[in-house]
Amino acid sequence: MGKRVLFAGNEAIGEAAIIAGCRCYFGYPITPQNELTAYMAMRLPQVGGVFIQSESELAAIYMVLGAAAAGARVMTSSSSPGITLKQEGISYLQGDELPAVVVNVQRGGPGLGNIAPSQSDYFQATKGGGHGDYKNIVLVPHTVQEAVELTILAFDLADKYRVVVMILADGVLGQMMEPVVFPEKVEIRQVTKDYILDGAKGREPRIIRSLFLEEGVLEKHNRKLQEKYKRIEENEVRYEEMETEDAEWLIVGCGMVARSCKNVVMERRAKGEKVGLLRPITVWPFPYAELRRLVESGVKGVLVSEMNAGQMLEDVEIGVCGRVPVRFYGRMGGGFPSPEEIDESLTALIRG
Repeated sequence: MGKRVLFAGNEAIGEAAIIAGCRCYFGYPITPQNELTAYMAMRLPQVGGVFIQSESELAAIYMVLGAAAAGARVMTSSSSPGITLKQEGISYLQGDELPAVVVNVQRGGPGLGNIAPSQSDYFQATKGGGHGDYKNIVLVPHTVQEAVELTILAFDLADKYRVVVMILADGVLGQMMEPVVFPEKVEIRQVTKDYILDGAKGREPRIIRSLFLEEGVLEKHNRKLQEKYKRIEENEVRYEEMETEDAEWLIVGCGMVARSCKNVVMERRAKGEKVGLLRPITVWPFPYAELRRLVESGVKGVLVSEMNAGQMLEDVEIGVCGRVPVRFYGRMGGGFPSPEEIDESLTALIRG
């Protein structure tokens, strides 16, 4: 491993992408992720890569599609309104089964909203966002170091399953600076890309498409996609547990909010109270089984905290399945749940 260096979240994601073998980046400026675009503009020419500031978000995502079809490790990034504009292309990428990494440094919404941090794109990321029956793998870092690690992982998962992998960050993580250690070298997953369009060269021509007009062919294609998503659900669930071995009260939070949640758990444990934390790292696939196991092993109630009106809340309620009470505390439009606010909501849950 390399030495510890101070990096902002946006730039750390960019450097991690370079380390992971990303050599193509296409994007369009929007706050609060502009530092990532600027970093890739500087770094990619230094490593023989390609950077293009596109004329629009829509243009950027289709440049991503073209590079992925040619076999490149490719990434784009934006913030909430820009990611919305990319949804059509993301659906096409998934229909074409092309690997790509998409970074969303979330800001407040709906509409243009503001440039403060948010987690209000959870539904968009985990439930599809664009048209059709597809799923993105969605990774949610809660530190700059983890953003580095998950970015590297994202490219491997994208290639392994031929899917779009989304890194769901927010304005706080993108702008804040923390010490990080970058790996000096990573072993890039070697996969057979027998689908890429690199010239026939004496072989049969290949066709990448998501348009299937023949009767029954699209349904067959969709069944294939669903089988792939099932394999992902079986093999790629990631989460962190904190003080859950004997927990009677469980907090569920992801991303930057989980840092406030951890403070609450530490303070409650110091008082002898049995409080634990489940932090989803993949929000699709979501750790339903682990949540159910914790509830069945003695948890009396669950508190969910998010920077939205309650989106991950719905997945928690599915996992809990009515076995114990679930309470929610959220902030919207750039509000950030403080440890004190989360603790107050936990007290209300315990008191019933």
